[in-house]
Amino acid sequence: MAELTGLTNSEADELCKPADPSTKDFLFQQTMYRIKDPRKSLPFYSGVLGMTLLQKLDFPAAQFSLYFMGYENPAEVPKDTKERTKWAMSRKATVELTHNWGTENDPDQSYHNGNSDPRGFGHIGIMVPDVYAACKRFEELGVEFVKKPDDGRMKGLAFIKDPDGYWIEIFNANTVCN
Repeated sequence: MAELTGLTNSEADELCKPADPSTKDFLFQQTMYRIKDPRKSLPFYSGVLGMTLLQKLDFPAAQFSLYFMGYENPAEVPKDTKERTKWAMSRKATVELTHNWGTENDPDQSYHNGNSDPRGFGHIGIMVPDVYAACKRFEELGVEFVKKPDDGRMKGLAFIKDPDGYWIEIFNANTVCN
C-alpha cells in the first residue's frame, strides 16, 4: 500500500496562480455562522473572545438578524447607521452571526458544526498573545474545550466551542510551528 502524503511546498506553490490585477481590492470580509440564540452568542463573542459588535442588521420580512462581530476599537464604530453598515462591511475577517428568529425557543433546533459526520467546515482561528493565559481565563469562564493546550500531539494550541458548538482554534503565531 502506498504511503499517503500531502503536497510538497513546491507543488503547492506551482498550483497557486498569480493574483489577477482585477482582484487587488478584494478583501476576505466575513465568515457566517448560524446561531440559535443571540442572548448566548453575543456575550460569548464579546465578553469571552473580546470582539466588538460592528453592526446589527434586522430583516423583519424574512425574520432574521445579522450580527457582525470583529476586532475593532469600539470608539471607532460610526454612530450613523448607514455609515456604520458601510464601515462594518469594509473590516477584515469578521464573523457574521445569523439568527433566524424563533430558533432560541425550539429545543430540537441545533446547527451542524462540520466536525462530526458528514465532515466539512472545521473552525475559525483566534490568535492570542499567550495561549495558556487565554485558556486559563476560558476555563474560569466555563468555556467548553475540545482540546486544551497540552492535550494530543499538537502542543501549545487549543480548541474551544462557542454556544452553538462551533470550534474555535486558539493559537499564537510565534509558537504554532514549535
